[in-house]
Amino acid sequence: MYKNGGLNLYTMKEACEKTGLPYETLKFYCNQGLVPNVGRDGQNRRTFSDKDIAWINSLSCLKNCGMGIREMREYLQLCLEGESSIQKRKEILTQKRRELEQEQERIQESIAYIDRKQAFYDDVLAGRTAYHSNLK
Repeated sequence: MYKNGGLNLYTMKEACEKTGLPYETLKFYCNQGLVPNVGRDGQNRRTFSDKDIAWINSLSCLKNCGMGIREMREYLQLCLEGESSIQKRKEILTQKRRELEQEQERIQESIAYIDRKQAFYDDVLAGRTAYHSNLK
């Protein structure tokens, strides 16, 4: 990290360490225009401010929410519009939340299935239940 005009600036490597992103992913995001305010140092290497790091962390969260590059670009453009686009951004996030809740429900059902099967197998192995299969 180094300072430039009172700003903390980070190299690409440091930005990767701070965000937990692989170098290739961060480079890809930059090349896709998803990190719009990235600066350059005297050797033309990317530099990242604390705000850039915060935004990159937001991108990671959006990716984890299931957003693709196109959707992240749309969301970025809305963010760049400022306060006037808050309602649209809320709608996008509300939809992503619904999708995550549905995925969470599917995951809980899968976990419950595994728990039932494990309990059945434990009972069979302990001699408490006779083995049976839906395949035979």
